[in-house]
Amino acid sequence: MDFLLTIIINAVAVWLGAQFLRGVEVTDFSRAVIIGLVLSVLNATLGSFLDWISTPIRWITLGLFSFVVDAIILMVTDYFLKGLKITNFWWALALAIIVGVVNSITHAVIY
Repeated sequence: MDFLLTIIINAVAVWLGAQFLRGVEVTDFSRAVIIGLVLSVLNATLGSFLDWISTPIRWITLGLFSFVVDAIILMVTDYFLKGLKITNFWWALALAIIVGVVNSITHAVIY
């Protein structure tokens, strides 16, 4: 149930980010759900590995480097899926911040 909720929250966050950022395009909400699924799987696998590798940098930056890791995961998601188009790394970083804020708010409200 938690994984399904994470997929839905990620889908809504990516959809909202695409509405506000001109460098991010999502074709429709059904693609956003697929993007949320792939993003959740990549966060669970690749994200954990990248977090482990970047631990010293995250300590130095007080955790802000986590947004860079999330942006890398979003760029990988963009590479593999057709329904998502991110223009460059900076738009991916902005989307990572939006997704992180939406995830934090919804987890604080739900849990």
